[in-house]
Amino acid sequence: MTRYQTIASLFKTTASLLALTATAIAFQTSPGLAFSSEAQQMCSGDAMRLCSSEIPDIPRIRACMVQKKAQVSPGCRAVMDREAAAATASRKREAAAQ
Repeated sequence: MTRYQTIASLFKTTASLLALTATAIAFQTSPGLAFSSEAQQMCSGDAMRLCSSEIPDIPRIRACMVQKKAQVSPGCRAVMDREAAAATASRKREAAAQ
């Protein structure tokens, strides 16, 4: 491997790790869709594949994943549906309590 190839490989690896970290943070801190560790595990690959151009903008990653929900893997879609339903139920309980 040439010096250039080594540097390019190191750059790609670093960029991938950074993008994966940003995606994990996005799922963890999203107020509208607070994703669990299960969602991070099931959806990180989809986020990288479908929304990597939005990293590190957390709201844009979230919006992108929702917009491209039909293209995500079945496991990620199931987690997104389950967590969105839980968030909706929580909002309804809060509204009813007021």
